[in-house]
This record gives sequence, C-alpha cells and structure tokens, in this order.
Amino acid sequence: MNEADFLAALRRLPLHPGARGLVDDGAVIDAAPLVVTTDTLVEGVHFLPHDPPADVAWKLVATNLSDLAAKGALVEGVMLNYPLGEADWDRAFLDGLGVVLNRFHVRLIGGDTVSLRGPRVLTLTAFGRDAPAPARDGARDGDALWVTGTIGDAGLGLAIAMRGYGPIALRDAYRRPHPRLAEGRVLGPIVHAMMDVSDGLLIDAARMARASGLAVSIDLDAVPLSAEARAHGGEGRAARLAAATAGDDYELLFALPADTTPPVPATRLGVFGMGDGLSLHDGQGPVPLPPRLGFEHTTGH
Repeated sequence: MNEADFLAALRRLPLHPGARGLVDDGAVIDAAPLVVTTDTLVEGVHFLPHDPPADVAWKLVATNLSDLAAKGALVEGVMLNYPLGEADWDRAFLDGLGVVLNRFHVRLIGGDTVSLRGPRVLTLTAFGRDAPAPARDGARDGDALWVTGTIGDAGLGLAIAMRGYGPIALRDAYRRPHPRLAEGRVLGPIVHAMMDVSDGLLIDAARMARASGLAVSIDLDAVPLSAEARAHGGEGRAARLAAATAGDDYELLFALPADTTPPVPATRLGVFGMGDGLSLHDGQGPVPLPPRLGFEHTTGH
C-alpha cells in the first residue's frame, strides 16, 4: 500500500467538510473557540507489537476523545499522522479506524503520511467545540474527589494481552477504552476541576491536587473495581493499589463541592484540603504510598 492507496482509503471514511476531500495541504475549520488535544501511541510503549491493528486504531482515537471528554467538548474532528508500513497492517488499521470514527460520530479532517522506519509511532490530533473546558487546577478546599466508571480493568487487561489468555472483557478494556464523552458534557459546566485518568488514578489525582495548590486524601476502599477485576485480581489492599496505579482507564476524575452529588454515575473517592501531597487510607488505617503512583515517561537513560 503506497501513500496514494492509503489516502484513497481515508477518503472513504467519514470526512469533515473542512478536509476538502483530503486533496489539499490544509484544512479549514469554521468553528471557534476550539479545544485542541493530541496524543501519540508508540509501539512497545502504548501498545503491544502483536495488538490487532484495528484495536490500535480504536485506542488512538479513544485516548484523544477522552481528553475532549475531560473538557466537556463536542467532537469537531480529528487529524491523523500515519507511518505507512506493512500493507496488511495498514489495511487492518484503516478498517478499525472506520469502525471507531463511526462509533463515536467523528469525522476526519486531514493529516500526514510518512514511510515507516522502525517501531510504529501514531499521532492523532482532536478538535472539540462548545466546551466549558474545566481545568485541572480548579479544585477547592473541601471539594470531594469523584471518578466515573471502574478503575484497574485496563491494567489487568494489559497483563492478559501480554500472556495471551484471561478474561476477554478485561483485555478489551486495555485495547478498546471508551471515552466518557456524554458524561463530560454533563459534568463540564458544574465541576471545579476535571481530567481523565490516563496514567493512573493516584498519579492523576496527585497532579490535580498539586495544580490546585491543595492536598488530596483518598479512601483506597472506595476505588471502584469491576466484577471482572475482583474475580480475576482480587479486591484487597494490594489489588486496589495495583488498580489505582495501573493507568489506561480513561475515566473522568473530577472535583465538586462536598454537598453536591454528580448528575452521572460516579464514585466518591476522597477530599481536597489545605496543604500538599497525596495521602491514602482504608478501613485498616493509613496506607503507605507505593513507590510508583502511575505511569511516567522517561528518557530511557
């Protein structure tokens, strides 16, 4: 598959009017103000070399949409930067891209193609509009910390994908996350702060607290685990710490006044207060912080 073939296949996907049929070097978007986010997935870092290409396409789009969800945005469209490599892989990726774009009613605006020379590096840029755009630094003293959905399924799913067996529902939580777009639209206008859980519940909660100039205390027993996670990985202190540090959940983490109940299904995890840092406790008392709160990129040196 060469660049012309790839572009011809892209033109059969849902296209944004500003894409101009993908025959130009620039797109024109008549919508403002816009929320813009971009994410890159690197083979061997964000996805496994043997992960199905269609699942990689899903994850690439979903991770970007999750950032828009955290801003309460409507999705305007996406731009794709893609390295052409093996024809069969590229075709399977395109098939998966069509599925995820249609699933979330997303239109392609444009992008770029290059030749692959090494591990795949895939970049998508997403544009959102009509966004209340709550920041992560708006939590206030006394606010409650909440999270949508469940935590830890993707972490267990990664281990299952690596060894090749285990509950399919957990594996798919890692490969095909679901961005909380509808919940973000409802929460965006009323939260004090919001972000998505991508690198791990604990590290992302600590980031929200630090950005807000506050401390945050989390009840480890409150971390919501799915039935599949409890059956597969347990639900004791160690299992909950593993879930809260694993990452790739793409749930919404948000701050609301203590007397406010969110209008979407969510779990209250803890509270913000004066001071700094993250503290944990459960029914047995204080919980020492693990040496690793979540995923952080390093230089590799």
